[in-house]
Amino acid sequence: MNAFIFTIVAGLVGTLGMSLAMWLITKSGIANAGMIRAIGSMFTKSYDGSFGPGLVVHLISGILFAFLYVILISIFAPTSLVAAIGAGAMIGVFHGVAFGFLLVVTVAEHHPLEQFRNAGFEVAIAHFVGHVIYGILVGLVVGLSGARIFLLS
Repeated sequence: MNAFIFTIVAGLVGTLGMSLAMWLITKSGIANAGMIRAIGSMFTKSYDGSFGPGLVVHLISGILFAFLYVILISIFAPTSLVAAIGAGAMIGVFHGVAFGFLLVVTVAEHHPLEQFRNAGFEVAIAHFVGHVIYGILVGLVVGLSGARIFLLS
């Protein structure tokens, strides 16, 4: 398989892992990290019927972000599986901080459903953790596959 296919696989694996983590965080009662329904309800304007659209948007976003992650990991040129995972985790840290901030400051404030408008510190931390898990999993797939994408050859 080529780097394009491995990047899609990395995006799917990362997104599914992140989604599972967010679901577990929500189910544990730590925070309302029901990201898939939060995304879907931005389009449907209701909780009912929001899972399908949210899952599609989240999976597509995860695949697209995987391309950025693989490009950045390729720049780091990891020489081992651990280095690839570490690079993915590091990118996930930055992505998680940026998204957590944006979520709390802008997205939640304008969400059409009341239950997703209250995004405090716990929700930001949950999204931070989810993005780090995403990065670790993308790094894992990159490390195992050897996938690399370079914009300038």
